[in-house]
Amino acid sequence: MTIMTVLFIMILIIMMMLAIFISKKSFSDREKNSPFECGFDPKNSARLPFSIHFFLIALIFLIFDVEITLILPFIYSIKMSNLTLMTMNLVLFMMILILGLYHEWNQGALNWSF
Repeated sequence: MTIMTVLFIMILIIMMMLAIFISKKSFSDREKNSPFECGFDPKNSARLPFSIHFFLIALIFLIFDVEITLILPFIYSIKMSNLTLMTMNLVLFMMILILGLYHEWNQGALNWSF
């Protein structure tokens, strides 16, 4: 081994020991050691009542949020592609999403009164 290799290994060991020494927590706290549970006490039952309406609205939001991420490449690639083919693909994609939204509306997922 050369002197550079030994020096490199020594510096590496010193830096690792320094990182371990600096990263040690000096105090322990129940709140800091427990996982974050969004304000709920983790000692209680995990079966809390949850409204299905919020779940459906969140699911619809997620679908339309992903839709935007799928439409953006269409907009950016208009100059590099065939405009007719691009328009047909975009119209087909939007029709699938609109039909899905109509189906959700028809099934009553967007109705909060029941």
